[in-house]
Amino acid sequence: MTMPDNWRKSSHSGGGDGNACVEVAGSDTHIAVRDSKAPARATLTFPAEAFGVFVEALKNRAPGAS
Repeated sequence: MTMPDNWRKSSHSGGGDGNACVEVAGSDTHIAVRDSKAPARATLTFPAEAFGVFVEALKNRAPGAS
């Protein structure tokens, strides 16, 4: 996957300057995730189907779980 140019900040960015979050970008086949505070650092890339499973697992985890 080439580096995307369509990064979007999470809707759960927090208050203030909203930099306590991740950004996501996608193509037809992959989704990339990066830290909004350090966009030049490493990027995680998931096949599109796996990203959906990943997000659902995060939504379903117990409150306070790490």
